[in-house]
Amino acid sequence: MLFYKNVSFSLSPQVARQLLMSHPLSVADGWSGGSESPNSRKRQMFKRAAVLAVSCGALMVGCGTEGGEAQAPSENDEIVANLVEAGFPANDIMVVDGAVYVGRDAHVTLEASREMLQPAPFSLEQYRTTNLVSSTKTKICINPTASFNSYSRLSQGLDLAIANYNGLSLTFKMARGPTTGCSANITATTMSGAGGSAGFPSGGNPYGTINIGTGLQSYSVDVNEHVITHELGHAVGFRHSDYYNRSISCGSGGNEGAAGVGAIHIAGTPTTATVGGSIMNSCFRSTETGEWTSSDRTALNALY
Repeated sequence: MLFYKNVSFSLSPQVARQLLMSHPLSVADGWSGGSESPNSRKRQMFKRAAVLAVSCGALMVGCGTEGGEAQAPSENDEIVANLVEAGFPANDIMVVDGAVYVGRDAHVTLEASREMLQPAPFSLEQYRTTNLVSSTKTKICINPTASFNSYSRLSQGLDLAIANYNGLSLTFKMARGPTTGCSANITATTMSGAGGSAGFPSGGNPYGTINIGTGLQSYSVDVNEHVITHELGHAVGFRHSDYYNRSISCGSGGNEGAAGVGAIHIAGTPTTATVGGSIMNSCFRSTETGEWTSSDRTALNALY
């Protein structure tokens, strides 16, 4: 089994110390008086504890008491806190090169993390985030970089991935750029390794970048089609189909988060994942065909 993105990660000890100094925890912190309700106070205490858990526990950074002036939590600290509150476990949240990822391959911006805390506009019974692309985005243009185009199988895979989406009657069409009439744009660029990464929508727009590993040049065009289709799936709001048990497609790994605010089951799709059961499984095989499964088609038609 192959991961989409396999990286090392850490939060700096400075960030952890700042969190401890900026948000000291005590029993009273969650229950003291004031205008806020006990539930609101408990929520704030939970968010602070969540950030500290990621900073000091799951990501294995130092949390000493070295001197220094307290500073406000960073943008990444808020993203991490929002993700934990949305149901993502701390050990599935990674901070890589200054960016926050979940599920190894999905970048989460501050705006996207805030949207995950908003109530879903409707409850659908594959899995999606609360973040979706607006119906006003009718033409999504995928613009490959020169580096991307220099890899023939990545380039062919992109064309086939676009055809996968355009083969369904969705509220949007995709087009390979450069072209005109785009209501949203996604840049297709390269990264090292044999995998990919993307992110979740925010503000009604798809995530603006998909990163595809140049190592995929040594795989079949079908595998490239599969990976690119998968990353575009994240960009329009899909979570991993086996988010609740990554070992189904990866052979190891745990739960990416409870099916709550950040993982909403889509009507008509299975509640259990199987190997090869969805393009949106966490890990891919060298035998992938790059084509939608029936549950993938159901999921896309339900949302778009």
